[in-house]
Amino acid sequence: MTLWFVFALMTAAAVFALLWPLGRRRAPAAAGHDVAVYRDQLAEIDRDATSGLISVSDADTARIEISRRLLRAADRESEAAPLVGSTLRRRVAALAALVLLPAVAVALYVTLGSPDLPAAPLAGRAQAPSASQSVASLVSQVEAHIERNPDDGRGWEVLAPVYLRLGRYDDAVKARARALALNGETADRQADLGEAKVAAANGIVTAEARQAFDRALALDPQLLKAKFYLGLAAEQDGKREEAASIWRAMLANAPADAPWIESVREALARIGAPAVAPEQKTGAAPAVSSAQPGPSADDMAAAATLTPQQRQEMVSGMVSRLADRLKTDGSDVEGWLRLMRAYVVLGERDRAIAATVDARRALAGDVDKLRRVDELAKGLGIDG
Repeated sequence: MTLWFVFALMTAAAVFALLWPLGRRRAPAAAGHDVAVYRDQLAEIDRDATSGLISVSDADTARIEISRRLLRAADRESEAAPLVGSTLRRRVAALAALVLLPAVAVALYVTLGSPDLPAAPLAGRAQAPSASQSVASLVSQVEAHIERNPDDGRGWEVLAPVYLRLGRYDDAVKARARALALNGETADRQADLGEAKVAAANGIVTAEARQAFDRALALDPQLLKAKFYLGLAAEQDGKREEAASIWRAMLANAPADAPWIESVREALARIGAPAVAPEQKTGAAPAVSSAQPGPSADDMAAAATLTPQQRQEMVSGMVSRLADRLKTDGSDVEGWLRLMRAYVVLGERDRAIAATVDARRALAGDVDKLRRVDELAKGLGIDG
């Protein structure tokens, strides 16, 4: 309603602007009245001169002055006369302004405007041009650029993930392959190529896709994307234990806040495998290698769900070996952080505080490592 009220006011202002000059009246009637007055004055002078009330010379002087005024009044009356004849035209113009102008304005707005759309804030209007461009139009622009510059590796790298999101999997494979060829081989690019090939094969890890993942792991043995898809390949080949082993290893080394943890857990649940190996649940502690010194955060979380006796059997050996190793090699900040987390999860707060003190003493010469220990201590509530 407010919008229409504003439009009504604007239309009224436009109509008023048109009618104002048409409604202004000049003074034709006043000119005709002056002519009659001056004629009466001439007749009166003639009467006065005849009766001897004024002299002949004064009468002539008065006649000349009044005649001059009479001529001017007559001229004004003749100039104003055409205005009297234009009254009809002025009335027609006023009627058109009052009726036709609003009608035409409303008709044009209803036809060309959008009266039902909600108002947009100023900030949104400023961003409208860029937001109004559809993904398809943006992709078309990049494709046109690639067509003109087929060796632009960056362009292919930009297009590939967009193709994946749009479901254009064959195009995504082509874009990944071109980006790999033009920009050089890396573990991530090989893994991305394998991922596109899996999508193009409706989720099946084909031999070509597996070859890309194997090459990615050869370049970077810790690349998680490649590991995950190799686990998926093992699952599809019916090798569930191998798939579970790959995915459990990923969880064992995962940071507590890793965004892909849920995906790996869902994959394990799909094949009916627990997140922790059965031998760990029975209490047989696996050997601790230098690559994984002590229990991970997920091991501790799993241990916290067991009975106190089971938890002690599962973890005590691992924690003890980690603590003993840190006594001889205190420079391993990751080991100290893992030991602190383990004690907190197990509810051994005093040991967690003692481990924090020992870590600060052992890492006293390294500011960055001390900062990491302090941040974790504050986060665990064992600072000081």
